[in-house]
Amino acid sequence: MRQADVTRNTSETKIQISINLDGTGKAELASGVPFLDHMLDQIVRHGMIDLKVVANGDTHIDDHHTVEDVGITLGQAFAKAVGDKAGITRYGHSYVPLDETLSRVVVDFSGRPGLEFNVPFTRARVGDFDVDLSIEFFRGFVNHAGVTLHIDNLRGINAHHQIETVFKAFGRALRMALAIDPRASGAVPSTKGSL
Repeated sequence: MRQADVTRNTSETKIQISINLDGTGKAELASGVPFLDHMLDQIVRHGMIDLKVVANGDTHIDDHHTVEDVGITLGQAFAKAVGDKAGITRYGHSYVPLDETLSRVVVDFSGRPGLEFNVPFTRARVGDFDVDLSIEFFRGFVNHAGVTLHIDNLRGINAHHQIETVFKAFGRALRMALAIDPRASGAVPSTKGSL
């Protein structure tokens, strides 16, 4: 069972995450940041994972700590749930359009954290959400999941569409990378024998 429960408690946030990588796209999201919940729902629906997030953070200051720490905790949950990575496809990619916007996400469950984030946002905020927090979310995720992640917004005018296509493409790339490859016979997808 590729499932995990992770709790993170700091002086800034208290976060509980439960994940099932082989889910059906069910979400219970209560991060305290409505736009983040909307984006997490994109990962769940397009990644076909089940995810429960309960977060209490210092949002009276701003949303930074909550968004970053949800990314960190989600990364820890993915690392725990995927285990030794035996049998997974390892690499995943997706292009997702939304009206005028097109984004590409490529992921490698390499064991090496790395983030290339190239999204030229057309404005600083979507409602109350600071668009710069999206990179903090993904940085926290990659550093704790141990993945290499390339995110490119290829075109777009609407900042909401830019972020949404990134999160949808991320979910679909995860789904591809985490799929069990029946031809791999349970082997770790690396010439080194481990990831």
